[in-house]
Amino acid sequence: MEVLIQLTVLQALIVATFAASAPPFLLEVYFNPALASMSNTSVSISTTSSSSGTVQVLASLTRTTPSIASTITPSVSVSTTSNSSGTVQILPSLTTTTPNTVGSIITGISSGALTKVPIISTSISAPSTTISPTTQTNSTSSIASKVRTSMASENVFQPIATTSPVSVIPSRPDHPVPRLGIQPQTAPIGTNKFYANFFLGSQTAASWTHPYSISWSKGAGSSGSWGMSIQHIDANQRAFGPTTAAGPAPYFINPLGIQSLVLSASELGASTSVSMDSITAFSANVNLLTSPGAQPSITFPLVQGMAFVTGIFNGGTPILQTGVFFRSIAKVTSPKAGVTKYTVVLEDGKTWLLYAYSPQGAGLNLTVVSNGLAQATSTFSGIIQIAKNPGGNAEGLYDAACGAYPTTATVSGSVDGGTGSYTLSFAKGGITNTTLMMFALPHHVESFDPKTKSVLTTVELDTTTKGVGTAVVADSWTLKEELPTTMGFAPWSSSTNQVNFSSATIAQLSTIAASEVSQNMTQQTDLNSMYYSGKALAKFAGIVYTLHDLLHNLALAEAGLANLKTAFALFTANTQQIPLTYETAWGGIVSEGSYTTGDSGADFGNTYYNDHHFHYGYFIYTAAIIGYLDPTWLLENKDYINSLVRDIANPSTEDNFFPVSRMFDWYHGHSWAHGLYETFDGKDEESSSEDAMSAYAIKMWGRTIGDSNMEARGNLQLAITARSLQSYSLYTSSNTIEPSNFIGNKVSGILFENKIDHTTYFGSNIEYIQGIHMLPLLPCSTLTRTKEFVTEEWNTFFSDGRADAVLGGGRASCTRIWRSSIREQRGTSSLRMISTRAGWMAARVGLGIWRWLRGWVEVLEHGRWW
Repeated sequence: MEVLIQLTVLQALIVATFAASAPPFLLEVYFNPALASMSNTSVSISTTSSSSGTVQVLASLTRTTPSIASTITPSVSVSTTSNSSGTVQILPSLTTTTPNTVGSIITGISSGALTKVPIISTSISAPSTTISPTTQTNSTSSIASKVRTSMASENVFQPIATTSPVSVIPSRPDHPVPRLGIQPQTAPIGTNKFYANFFLGSQTAASWTHPYSISWSKGAGSSGSWGMSIQHIDANQRAFGPTTAAGPAPYFINPLGIQSLVLSASELGASTSVSMDSITAFSANVNLLTSPGAQPSITFPLVQGMAFVTGIFNGGTPILQTGVFFRSIAKVTSPKAGVTKYTVVLEDGKTWLLYAYSPQGAGLNLTVVSNGLAQATSTFSGIIQIAKNPGGNAEGLYDAACGAYPTTATVSGSVDGGTGSYTLSFAKGGITNTTLMMFALPHHVESFDPKTKSVLTTVELDTTTKGVGTAVVADSWTLKEELPTTMGFAPWSSSTNQVNFSSATIAQLSTIAASEVSQNMTQQTDLNSMYYSGKALAKFAGIVYTLHDLLHNLALAEAGLANLKTAFALFTANTQQIPLTYETAWGGIVSEGSYTTGDSGADFGNTYYNDHHFHYGYFIYTAAIIGYLDPTWLLENKDYINSLVRDIANPSTEDNFFPVSRMFDWYHGHSWAHGLYETFDGKDEESSSEDAMSAYAIKMWGRTIGDSNMEARGNLQLAITARSLQSYSLYTSSNTIEPSNFIGNKVSGILFENKIDHTTYFGSNIEYIQGIHMLPLLPCSTLTRTKEFVTEEWNTFFSDGRADAVLGGGRASCTRIWRSSIREQRGTSSLRMISTRAGWMAARVGLGIWRWLRGWVEVLEHGRWW
């Protein structure tokens, strides 16, 4: 057979003749007149033989050129000047077109998220009878023989398990959301990560790497490009919601669609498609293909914090486009061997730097075609890097760091008593003897160890919602945290671990607890929602623990524990109203709700990976208490709970059944609740308190089962979460990270990657917005919500009787819930005493609030808090 191999640059055909029965083949070279604008129809070919084989040599080119792009003709008048630094191409002033420097904003909330009030509003009647105390306390008396705890490993990020999920949860291969463009890989795919928009929906929503955002132009926007748009927003470009003299801005948004620079190739067009590969918890490769199934023309490795946006070209012809328009493009002195450098000034006055490096030593020559287009004069194989220059000494640092780029990252960690340490290590490509330049967020800078602080620079770029990013020149960062190792199930503060109740308090709580524990647990927990069921189970777990450890009523505690185990058994048998399934398309445990109903929002989007750390966190916490009170229960139930932990917080790539750290973002320091929904303002999280709850639950489950690595990771994650939330979600008047005209809201509301909106998905009542960052109140609440913060929040929104005016959700029970939770939160701020009735009201209407808050206030009253 014959195979034609066409070499356009050489204007020739190579005809390969293959023998049918043997692998050797014959190549013959012919001149192809159809490829040239010349009259001759043949070319002189000399053939020589040597010991290595036969060589066909073509005659020298006389009337053809080997470059298909060397005769680029500008469409506008471009003046070219030279100076000691290089050659500058200066474009004419714009007269008929206007740079797109404004972009667009989305003031609404994307679909595919919470739409219902996340509390049960059904009134719960007091039980007509109380349960009888158990006469034998076999299970609770066994607490003395605790599960033996092993020492934490040198690196605490060890796999929980590497076997398939618990067998009671069936497996299926399908999922309602297709894996758009994802190339086959062994590891499961992160569903809640920063790069997810590239495999969802239109694939045109951005990925925020901080300080940049990157999106596929798909032929749209002011540039009309098919390449990758690169955007950076300065703080003065943000749009704020309407403000009044009485209050702060209700939201701030960073504009979308400003195509500052677009890195593309002339071969890309209407048939361009996007694929992804090498997807990890910290990184992904995004590829632009000339057509589906083709080899990538450009590959963009995305890693959070990267200082350059890097495009890896595979023989295409680079083009640089912009919707802001070029003012000038200057080819300047090379900063290092093999690197070509350009300085690009846009019509908005901002300066960008472009570096090109080819392992083969080929340079990059760009010719300005128009105010919005510059094109290379030849094809290119190598990397092109783009960075925004904020001035100062930034350009020198970029010059030193160019040629290298991060490809992925890993996290490792260790504990030493009450101190935790974690390291983000970056792998790199390109010029590997060059140290990486990366941008750190404010909470990173606060906790850098001395070595990492020593390579912190003064170069800064604004991020969209996380303050100012600071450049760090290092291939790894190490960060330190003080761990809440003394925190257990009981009320906790960093200064004291002792809880003392008066006899009057014990009597009051005993009466109420006896009534609460006698409620029908199965009825309240057997619901069509993992979220609601989990909250109810956690409520009863708190009551049982309070009876046992704080009120020392062991017999009644065991009776309650028996009922709690019965209610929980419905879920460990996977016979609840809507069972769970393990789906292998993405790799995770999800509700069957969306499969059976077709509703993507069923159970708050659990099937689509929304809120898993909230949903499963309540189950993990409940199990931690059950296992603490009855270690024998662990034997049959440990694998079930571990499967849930692996779904939300798998720590190791050795576990191929779940992605690493699905929910928690080790770069941002908090979790993302938003799952498999395309969203143009990025991932989001609404409840900072439930985020902390999930880390606390993992910590306590690890302690209960004697897994020191899990407990250490939970402690570390909880400490990082507290620092991150106090930076980006819970605002005191001293916060200098978020805009000064926004922090008066005291909480973020919904924290997106691209905006912060002081609202909720289920309503704009102030008790909803503030309350979703309060609940559930747990021992970890005093770690994340400082005394200073709670005092300011109370005085801003709820003091002077305003808490009593809270209306709730239009139902009497909801009103009581929100009023009670606000009062209880106020109690944990040491501002006043909570009445016993108020402190326990929430329990009676089904809100999963801690049952011993009355005791917390007593501790506060004696000055032993914080």
